[in-house]
Amino acid sequence: MFLEYIIIFKYFLACLLISSLLLSVSYFFVIQYSNVEKVSIYECGFNPFTDSRNKFEVRFYIVAILFMIFDLEIIFLFPWVVILNKLAYIGFLSMLIFLFILIIGFVYE
Repeated sequence: MFLEYIIIFKYFLACLLISSLLLSVSYFFVIQYSNVEKVSIYECGFNPFTDSRNKFEVRFYIVAILFMIFDLEIIFLFPWVVILNKLAYIGFLSMLIFLFILIIGFVYE
């Protein structure tokens, strides 16, 4: 029963190991120089018109947070898909309720 989860955990662990290894190798082997031109603000080849650190409207943050929430809810679908053929009727029904609530939230957004 837990074989599918062990495979997913091993895959997640391998991805984490490879990405951290690549990040550390690139950090240690690349010579890093910092100068004024590299850290300056760049706007399509022009000098910046105003300060680039202007405040954003709240709508942008709300859309970003809702996007993250819906992505996390989609993650709950993966284990369900893996064991879909072994589920009883109540498991299928509970996931349909979850998907219905997800669709309501998406329509509300």
